[in-house]
Amino acid sequence: MSELQLSPTLRRILLEAVILCALAAAVGLSLNYQMVLNAFSGKTVARPKLADSPAEESSSETPVQPLLYPEPIELEELDALLAEGALLIDARNAIDYAKSHLQGARSLPLGELDAQLEDFLAEVAKDRPLIAYCNGFGCPDSFDVGIRLLQEGYQQVFVFEGGYPQWRDAGRPLEGEQ
Repeated sequence: MSELQLSPTLRRILLEAVILCALAAAVGLSLNYQMVLNAFSGKTVARPKLADSPAEESSSETPVQPLLYPEPIELEELDALLAEGALLIDARNAIDYAKSHLQGARSLPLGELDAQLEDFLAEVAKDRPLIAYCNGFGCPDSFDVGIRLLQEGYQQVFVFEGGYPQWRDAGRPLEGEQ
């Protein structure tokens, strides 16, 4: 079999392209090194803070509401918030909640949110910090419940992304049938 022969010009172009890609990757990683380290260590990557200045007024009649997102927190931050009186919100389904849940958590499953929200709004003060969780880093339910609670007027909503698995694996107290 014959080897593939590249012309010297084509080899130079390929080498330059490889060097440019390597340089771009090095610059990107050096500017975002903390985010990369957090991602590889399993920590959350905080969302950017929204600007405090009001957005330009639009010509439409309904004002544009800024998107509100719950703040991701780590296990250590969760402890401090619980000490201040935060309420744990279990966004998992009712069956999983009944089997086992974080000590002191209240069930508010994403799938039943509309049915349970009225009672929740009547019982939980809007200024109380809320910490939503579900089945760990791959579970978006806690984030979705957190967004809805912010839309309903709750001021401090956090998401414990490690959720039930991280709590359990840390040997923290659980309640339920287990």
